[in-house]
Amino acid sequence: MSVLITAHTLYAPVSLSQVVSLQRFALPVAMAPGWLQVVCLLLLGMRAAQGTTMDMQNAAAMAAGLCNTRPTDLVFIVDSSRSVRPSEFEQVKVFLAKVIEGLDVRPDATRVGVVNYASRVKNEISLKATRTKAALTKAVSKIEPLSTGTMTGLAIQFALNVAFSEAEGARVKSQGVSKVAIIVTDGRPQDNVREVAARARDAGIEIFAIGVGRVDMNTLKQMASEPLEEHTDYVESYSLIEKLTKKFQEAFCAVSDLCATGDHDCEQVCISTPGSFKCACHDGHTLKEDGRTCSACSNSATDVVFLIDGSKSVRPENFELVKKWINQIVDKLDVAEKGAHVGLVQYSSTVRQEFPLGRFNNKKDLKEAVKKMDYMERGTMTGQALNFIVENSFTVNQGARPGVAKVGIVFTDGRSQDYIGDAARKAKENGFKMYAVGVGNAVEDELREIASEPIADHYFYTADFKAMTQIAKKLQINVCPEENPCECDSIVKFQKKQVGYGRFPHVRNETLSLSLAVSSAGLHWSRSQSLGTVNSCVSGRGRADDHNN
Repeated sequence: MSVLITAHTLYAPVSLSQVVSLQRFALPVAMAPGWLQVVCLLLLGMRAAQGTTMDMQNAAAMAAGLCNTRPTDLVFIVDSSRSVRPSEFEQVKVFLAKVIEGLDVRPDATRVGVVNYASRVKNEISLKATRTKAALTKAVSKIEPLSTGTMTGLAIQFALNVAFSEAEGARVKSQGVSKVAIIVTDGRPQDNVREVAARARDAGIEIFAIGVGRVDMNTLKQMASEPLEEHTDYVESYSLIEKLTKKFQEAFCAVSDLCATGDHDCEQVCISTPGSFKCACHDGHTLKEDGRTCSACSNSATDVVFLIDGSKSVRPENFELVKKWINQIVDKLDVAEKGAHVGLVQYSSTVRQEFPLGRFNNKKDLKEAVKKMDYMERGTMTGQALNFIVENSFTVNQGARPGVAKVGIVFTDGRSQDYIGDAARKAKENGFKMYAVGVGNAVEDELREIASEPIADHYFYTADFKAMTQIAKKLQINVCPEENPCECDSIVKFQKKQVGYGRFPHVRNETLSLSLAVSSAGLHWSRSQSLGTVNSCVSGRGRADDHNN
């Protein structure tokens, strides 16, 4: 006899120590000990795929058509003044090509133009040119720097009057097509930008302003559309501009399945709805009032310490974003005397404890204390800071509670100026669950060294401080003890309600429940039908017991 086993919800990254279901997978198997081999192969295959990152999921979603570019007339306005070295201009062209690669380039979808400027302005690529991505990329690669002054206002005026004109291929506003300009510049303009940028915005052009190196930040704000935090970006050098690619691909993306792309903040289960999503929970858990998190472990006592990089590279305006990010995570915690306790440590060339664990037992006071944290500036001694939370923050003298789960959340935006290996290893050896979050110039190898296993669940990186809010949504502090029925090392449960067809009508409305247990004693399985007894783990080596034949 054969049945069709279908698993319909992916609860968590696959691991032999977790209870999971499998999404959109159907497999005919024989109901005999032999099908254990099939299940094992299935699990091993899924385990091999476990390391997939969120970036790969987004790329796959775009390739699969889950992310459809909105109809857009997009014009890049690129500074090639003498302050931009030839090698740096090549990096700008790579950035343009990668953004284009993520777009749906067609005459009735996205049209792309490029305006090159210095003391004069040159229309390099017109919106009216019907091109494939390959042709566009090739045209971008041939653009040469003009290497004179920096007339940014003149370039914006040219884009408004010429590049976005119907004569050059722009579509009329009534067609529901967005008009977007992305300005890339590295210096202070030699003309006025405020008034001409305002006219461009009034004409319906959405302006993103990217500043590099010694750019004047006030100029970026004068050019960009509101809200400024979403339309202005800064990178320290042209070598980092490529890291903004994902942001701009997503800016033009109309996601049709937010769950599939991972662009949601559900703690456990995401259910797609048209243009949106809703959250659900595993069996035995209930959805909390926030509609995102689940309550089974919400009352678990947890000691959480934030370790925050306050070095000079962060910059004051970004440090304010970091504080908002901390409070975004605090909002998701059950802060209470018997719930989550939170401590805060800032570091630069030295380490400073802002407040210890347990000082605040309500979110209001805790968040106010975070807002009052002063920016330290100076260096980046991450190793020294990690050692501080190991030897101080998580001690009883500093408010840590014996027997309570310990969680460290490390934020940094640059390379550590000291060695982090020993302190990072000691933190994990002490049983602390360590999350590593990096922005901008953070070294991803260092973040991985800090993060607990599995690294994919405990390590986050973004090029842009403004994207930290997305990390806060995805960072889930879960200290729930893993269920371990029958002291088996792991259990995987599949359930399927059979509808009955063909030669086996008698299986109609039968509920089949299969438990696969892997322990040091070997591989075991058991089966129960509806109205039957729920089986516990089956003992013995290499045999299958069916208690409900």
